[in-house]
Amino acid sequence: MSMVGAPDVVKSTGKLEGYSPHINGNPVFTISDEIGSPENGYTMGSINSNGDLKSPGDPPDKSVNDEDAEKQPLSGKKEEKWYSTLLQVAVPFFIAGCGTIGAGLVLGTVRNWDVFIEVSAIFVLVPSLSGLKGNLDMCLASRLSTQANLGNMKSPREVISMVVGNISLVQVQAIVAATVVSMFAIVVNAITDRAFNGSYILLLISSAVFTATTTCFVLDFVMVLVIFGSQKFKVNPDNVATPLAASIGDIVSNSVLAVTAQYMFEQIKTSLWQPIALLCVYYCLLPMWTFIVYRNKYTKKVLTTGWTPVISALFISGIGGIVLDQAVDQYPGYEVFQPIVNGIGGNLVCVQSSRLATKLHQTAIPGQLPENTRIIEWPWRTLFYGTAAAKVARMLLLLAVFGQVIFMIVADFVFQGFVSIQVAFGITYVLCSVVQVMVLLYLAYMLIHFMWKKKKDPDNAAIPYLTALGDLLGSVFLGLAFVILSIFGQQYGSNVPGAGT
Repeated sequence: MSMVGAPDVVKSTGKLEGYSPHINGNPVFTISDEIGSPENGYTMGSINSNGDLKSPGDPPDKSVNDEDAEKQPLSGKKEEKWYSTLLQVAVPFFIAGCGTIGAGLVLGTVRNWDVFIEVSAIFVLVPSLSGLKGNLDMCLASRLSTQANLGNMKSPREVISMVVGNISLVQVQAIVAATVVSMFAIVVNAITDRAFNGSYILLLISSAVFTATTTCFVLDFVMVLVIFGSQKFKVNPDNVATPLAASIGDIVSNSVLAVTAQYMFEQIKTSLWQPIALLCVYYCLLPMWTFIVYRNKYTKKVLTTGWTPVISALFISGIGGIVLDQAVDQYPGYEVFQPIVNGIGGNLVCVQSSRLATKLHQTAIPGQLPENTRIIEWPWRTLFYGTAAAKVARMLLLLAVFGQVIFMIVADFVFQGFVSIQVAFGITYVLCSVVQVMVLLYLAYMLIHFMWKKKKDPDNAAIPYLTALGDLLGSVFLGLAFVILSIFGQQYGSNVPGAGT
């Protein structure tokens, strides 16, 4: 789309002044905002060889056929070499895998604590609170990665405003989300156990709020450092920010929840003042965080429009928590591998979704898809060959296969002291986890392009749904693996109490 009447020079202020663009003699719009401002959500194109200002939604100067679609750079700038992308993704992926192994081992250890035995609703909280890193922190990482790739993180003043606003936003979302998911756990517990204990309500809410806010606060600073480090070392933050943040997210979340819940469980036996005081402090801080977010231009819109994905994702993760609550008593070892399957799937799909969102911000305007891009594609075109996203999807699936084999063996060895994995269990486990990743990558492609077509920013809306679906699908597929193995007389672990050999 050429803008007839555009001035020869775009002034240094970044504004186009003194003309009204027309197409075929008809006025189209008037540009008054600064190019690339955060309110726009996208950056304007550069002046092309004909001297016209090219809109990001315009088709490229050279048309691209289907065979060449995969060769197009995903970042919209200089195309990354495949080995560079693989290395950038693989290193934080395996670091994150260590975190998921730790999370599984923590869950396998604390399942015998008094609070987990007496208050079974705690298990419902585990996937939801672990998933908050996807609902909140990975959204933060995706937003900041997009801003970094768009070149909006150059001014120190703007960077400080962006970081403060986003951290405050995550705190608001964490307090509200933790309260909602704890209420969900209370209702589920009342239905399944047909019991209602007022002191346990305070325990669940206070433990969930403290875990969510503390974990998110730590991860937010980690992600800010990672993104700044990525810029300094010329690494694409879309490839490293979300996996590195997730590397400590699961283990920190499970550890803080277990310790806090056990402490509150001991305290409520004598007095209720500590959980009440903790909740009063956080709910009194909530208006302050809200005020900061509302006054910040980078987060004001998200404060009013970004709740539906977060709350919906919590309930989806909560269903995965119900599966965990039911499976942990029937299948020994399930709680060890569940955080690994869920975490790895969520980490990989977040890398892909963050890259896709950045590409759309750089090459299109909201409501318009790039040329030769469709919302609904055949699975093999998005996973193996045929689109620009397929190149990265192949790498992620390869990492999923090798990573799950390594993480499965390491987790088994650390948990039991020796390798007890049988061939049948190993094949079934890896197959279920890879199918989970394939489904997530395919859904990510369609969901992100659908949201962009509906003028919704996928940086804010897509990742919560994808990570929550990862938790649900991972819990269900892993449960199916244990069910299938039990049908054929196979169980995990030869020295796990109650397991077969």
